[in-house]
Amino acid sequence: MTRREHASTKELRRGERSVMVISAQERLDDVVVAVVEVAAEAGESGTYTADVARTLAAVVGKVGARIAAEAETRGFRCGWREAVVLSADGAQDGARVFRMPAGPGN
Repeated sequence: MTRREHASTKELRRGERSVMVISAQERLDDVVVAVVEVAAEAGESGTYTADVARTLAAVVGKVGARIAAEAETRGFRCGWREAVVLSADGAQDGARVFRMPAGPGN
């Protein structure tokens, strides 16, 4: 692991195991760096074409979209988990939980 990776990576402890968490931005940075390296190697070897450029751009787009979707899902899960804990404990630490009445027909 490089110094940058070590400095920017968070370690979470869950029970007995450690989980390395890399931010979405860092993951996307890694993808872009890899794509630039591939483009540079293709340019040096004389095989860089418009098709290669389109393919590399598609890779960044698809991986970027996946990273963004995972980040949104992770954020939703964390928020949901927090809401469940707060609703189970009632109003603690100044937090207030509002229960919505069931709508018509429910």
